Amino acid sequence: MKLPSPLSVIAVTALALASTVAIARAANESADPPAQEASADHHHDEAEDKSAPKEAPKPQPRRKVDPEKRKKFEAERAKYQKRLKDWKNAKKYRGCRFQAPQSFLVRGNFLKNGQLQPAAHQRAVKYRAEKYGILPGFNLDAYSAGTVGEQVVSARFMGLPIQIHERVEPALICVENRIKQQCSKHEKDKYKANGIGGLRVGNTYRGGEISNHLFGIAIDIDSGRNPCCGCVDPWPNHPLCKKKSASVYERTALTRCWIDSFEKYGFYWLGRDKLEDTMHFEFLGNPDRILP
Repeated sequence: MKLPSPLSVIAVTALALASTVAIARAANESADPPAQEASADHHHDEAEDKSAPKEAPKPQPRRKVDPEKRKKFEAERAKYQKRLKDWKNAKKYRGCRFQAPQSFLVRGNFLKNGQLQPAAHQRAVKYRAEKYGILPGFNLDAYSAGTVGEQVVSARFMGLPIQIHERVEPALICVENRIKQQCSKHEKDKYKANGIGGLRVGNTYRGGEISNHLFGIAIDIDSGRNPCCGCVDPWPNHPLCKKKSASVYERTALTRCWIDSFEKYGFYWLGRDKLEDTMHFEFLGNPDRILP
């Protein structure tokens, strides 16, 4: 009996290993996706391209930043960080100013019938870049000497970790304080968050619209319990989206008390948008007016 050569054994072993990996990969790809509860990421309606890659845009060569503008940016940021630190360390909680979302930043005011209104949209994008920094790959360099990424902080909301822009962090702190004070007295006001999402590096919109998650000023809460009924599949098939309801408040597990608490401090609930994106809040107030 002729024994196989060492090279033949190696070749057969490699082929068997490759087959095993291919079978495992196919099984993994055909498996059901994990439950949404632990992650608050979601996808939007007709503005979102399901075939588009969700990774961060490839870094683009930046135009040379004016040294004076950069120096001014760093000085203003250092001043803000000291002010925020003093506010956090104050012996008595000082709270935040109440404010409403700025109407020109509300999605429904620059997106009409599924079409971006160029002038209105450009105004909203310019404002966000000026206040929160530029994003790589979106041609926003002229609006700020700083980037969003360098101004993102790791924080916690209702005990859950989140990455968010440092300019919006105090507003989120004030929302949490109000929820704890106002939304725990009666059973109808109570809600426990299990999963949240903040900063995102991949844009889920297409057609030129930029998600507020990329600026670090948006938060999603429990996507499995608070669906986006106007988003792409499978969201419209969520039980809360399919049932007849008198108002959007019946399409979310969030309580009115929680929603009202966010809206006291400049957050806009996207449940009010035609998307009925009930998990999503975005800060559309003036960040310069958050701290008292």
